Amino acid sequence: MTDALPLLVVIPLFAALFPVALGYLWNDAGWVTAAITAVVHLGLAGIVAQQVLNSGQFNYAVGGFQPPIGIELVADSVTAVLVVLVSIITILTVAYARRAGPHQNAFYSELLLLTAGVSGVIITGDLFNLYVFLEITGLATYALVAANRSPAAALASVKYLLVGTIGASLYLLGVGYLYIATGTLNMADLASQLPAVGYDTPLVVTGFTLLMTGLAIKTALFPVHTWQPNAYAESPHSVTVYIAALVSTAAAYAIFRITYTVFSTSFASAVPLALDALAWAAAVSVIVGSVLAVVQSDLKRMLAYSSVAQFGLIIAGIAVMNEIALTGSLVHLVGHAVMKAGLFVALGGLASIAGGRTIDDMIGLGRRAPIVSLGFATLAFALVGVPPAIGFAGKWQIVLGAVSAGHWAVATVAVVSTMLTLAYFLRIVERLYFRSPSSVPVDEQTSDMSTNMTTDGGNATLPSSISTTTRVIVTLSAISAIGLGLAASDLIVVLEPALEVYF
Repeated sequence: MTDALPLLVVIPLFAALFPVALGYLWNDAGWVTAAITAVVHLGLAGIVAQQVLNSGQFNYAVGGFQPPIGIELVADSVTAVLVVLVSIITILTVAYARRAGPHQNAFYSELLLLTAGVSGVIITGDLFNLYVFLEITGLATYALVAANRSPAAALASVKYLLVGTIGASLYLLGVGYLYIATGTLNMADLASQLPAVGYDTPLVVTGFTLLMTGLAIKTALFPVHTWQPNAYAESPHSVTVYIAALVSTAAAYAIFRITYTVFSTSFASAVPLALDALAWAAAVSVIVGSVLAVVQSDLKRMLAYSSVAQFGLIIAGIAVMNEIALTGSLVHLVGHAVMKAGLFVALGGLASIAGGRTIDDMIGLGRRAPIVSLGFATLAFALVGVPPAIGFAGKWQIVLGAVSAGHWAVATVAVVSTMLTLAYFLRIVERLYFRSPSSVPVDEQTSDMSTNMTTDGGNATLPSSISTTTRVIVTLSAISAIGLGLAASDLIVVLEPALEVYF
């Protein structure tokens, strides 16, 4: 047992006070605090990961109160990988925000609060404690979405708040039903008591349904995804990078953890309709999200609907209740975070020189911004599932697991969604590399030039340049997407000890 586990939450939670407290004295207090905290968080995550690799899973009783009475934190190979991922994404986001903004100290307080919430979701072993961390995550995200301080951003934040509150309320009701049935909130204790209560009793089935519905809203599965496109589109680029990479990832992880740790494969055998319904809902989300992404012209919305589809695929793999498919879902969960973070950073850089973020604003940028354009294209094809990138490894495992379990619908939608993903990314790549401004009619060029120029005090200015930090982050993300794909078998070996106990 190591104190590094609770410190993953305590350090960013405590550090979130400093940007606001010191902001009146030092303008850079927020960024410096966030940067130091992110590095410390990575160190703590490394300690946790090292102990898991050396000794296997370990638990931490908060305050010395042993479960099931006290709150338990759990570290296994899955949580170790994810907390390291959270640390890396946080560092990249803080580095990117240095120039991209927002520059208010309050932004960094909210970002650190969000880091604490996401970390808590990943390491907690208590259902109610998970609710608390989901609320911390939600509250911080609502504030971050509104960081642009525009009417559209405020509306998107309020919409997210309303929908997110409904999701949290449904989740809490599900926790209440399970507490009534068993008298405990500890995940491991719940798993041991549910067989005696009966998996098919109304209390347990209703509890599962409410938990999954609430988390589906947080994950943004169709048709409860409506908060996500506006939240992604209206928030600052650096905020979108973080929430796209980690917020829905934490909710999807919670679905995995509750489904397998609390309910287990025995519940799936006793109530097969429950998992089949989750798989079908996720499959529909894959298709609808992909189709909606294809018809978008705003690239932030396109990537938002892409996330609806990708998380649908991840949840579908979880619902198959097969070790191969589950492994694929977790690999894709990690890969999606890396790829989507890099895509949004690249989009922010390309939009900064194009003056807009529609698909036609990307025309000719392959020459004007070769490094970022290449990074975007690489990450796009990685998300499609082109080998050897990590997107292929995760999707391939999901398809294999679905076929072996007889879930042909999941396997089919995985293949169809890959084709649709290729369709909407090819539209962007075609404009980056195979069209030039000279191929656009003169009247459109004139319109684009006026659109692509920013204003500063009423005077037109040229579009800004792409920062070195953006180029580095995009390049690292693209290399990581390929590197993780090449090392996918090693990643699977790391994850296996935590998954073998479920089957």
